[in-house]
Amino acid sequence: MSGRDRFGSRLGMMLVMLGMAVGTGNIWRFPRIAAQNGGGEFLIPWISFLFLWSIPLLLVEFGLGRKMRAGPVVAFARLMGPGWAWMGAFVAFCATAILFYYSVVAGWTFRYVLASLMGQLPEAQPGAFWAEYTSSWWPVVTHGAAIGLGTFIVARGIGGIERVARVLMPTLIFLVVVLAVRAVTLPGASEGLAYLFGVDWGQLANARLWIEALTQNAWDTGAGWGLALCYAAYLREREDTALNAVVLPVANNVISLLAGVMVLCTVFSVVPGLVASVASNPDALAGFPTLAAAVEGGETLSPALLQRTIFGAGNEGMTFIWIPQLMGTLPFGRVIMILFFTALALAAMTSLIAMVELATRVLWDAGVERTRAVRIVGVTAFLLGMPSALSLRVLKNQDWVWGVALLLCGFFFAVAIIRYGVRRFREEQINHPDSDIRIGRWWDIVIGVLVPVEAVILLTWWLYQAWSWDPEGWLTPFAQENVGTVLFQFAVVLTVLIAANRWMLGRSGTESGRRPPP
Repeated sequence: MSGRDRFGSRLGMMLVMLGMAVGTGNIWRFPRIAAQNGGGEFLIPWISFLFLWSIPLLLVEFGLGRKMRAGPVVAFARLMGPGWAWMGAFVAFCATAILFYYSVVAGWTFRYVLASLMGQLPEAQPGAFWAEYTSSWWPVVTHGAAIGLGTFIVARGIGGIERVARVLMPTLIFLVVVLAVRAVTLPGASEGLAYLFGVDWGQLANARLWIEALTQNAWDTGAGWGLALCYAAYLREREDTALNAVVLPVANNVISLLAGVMVLCTVFSVVPGLVASVASNPDALAGFPTLAAAVEGGETLSPALLQRTIFGAGNEGMTFIWIPQLMGTLPFGRVIMILFFTALALAAMTSLIAMVELATRVLWDAGVERTRAVRIVGVTAFLLGMPSALSLRVLKNQDWVWGVALLLCGFFFAVAIIRYGVRRFREEQINHPDSDIRIGRWWDIVIGVLVPVEAVILLTWWLYQAWSWDPEGWLTPFAQENVGTVLFQFAVVLTVLIAANRWMLGRSGTESGRRPPP
């Protein structure tokens, strides 16, 4: 690896890493999950697991990337021994499988930016635009545009990714701050702030609250995905590891909080006015049929009602149906909507670039020339993403299966460090002479004990939940979201990767597990 295959500066590196971490999960999932789990009481376990899952795992990825200067397959083989390349390959496969449908989601954001600019939103019949768009071939086109843009950027190497991040990330942060400031200045926004930051301490005894908070950390910081490992392979020779790995998830969660402020303040500001106007204008809730039905049925406006109608509509429903309707009622609503979907598109693209880079890095480590590797990734991602572009059922299935798989990836990272030696890894790769801060023995306990336990608990919880959704057909391998489809797809992928372990070692030249970094 030559000098030009390094980040140009620490700022550039952090912007690239932050782009990897910040995605649609920050802007559309966090506000919904926080609202569904009581707001303020959710934030306490969410912040706790920042230090009990996200930061410890990112310290692993930063240290492993710095040590191995390679992607997950080679890194696991060198660290654990040649028989374990399959484990790194599973980590890489999970992120790549997510790429196949995440590019479809990125394409959705592109289309909604365009629809906002053209004045196609909000619509007279809520959900009509979404239904027409997702039932057409247009998601294939926008999916292709997202993949094309992502591969174009990655083909320019880490220098090209860094240059793009220097533009996209400051723009994204600026937009999120502007939207959050605008939201808190709306009449009644204080109710949203009170809900987001007010704590019902009694609810902290609710185990589900902690499960949801841990899940959100596992899914929105990028910890355990292998993405940070790949980027860390490009760290400068004397780059800090410890402080960077702490600052990254903290900054990511700050952006999530700003997104929560933006969405909750908007909802709590707009909806009460709509409900209050029903007496004089029966059509005031025409754009919000679920809410209208609840109000007509005699229910009063409450956080519980908002949770069930707006925040209970799922990521797609809340973002692509509710948000345009709500913002359409605001002064300068069209401008706000354009800014919102632009921010969402930027968040989607920065994460997409990281996934393309990971898949490219794996092929590069296997001896494929980088330009050719990018082309292979681009074509493969477009073709394998088409089923998700054409069917929401397929997309939701893949999101379910590989979202659960990320928990197993976190477990694998912890196992790798335990096998190598937790204390040894901390002293060699985290607390090295160029690190700005020192990480204490608490990290040994978290990685050696807590992260594996947390991963097992999360996997058990989500598979149990899936069983409860369909207790009779829970083992059906081709259902949309159940236990059977997870076990079937995991089994197929793991069987293939374990069988191909020796072949992968041969391709990467790591039969001994100790080939020097390139």
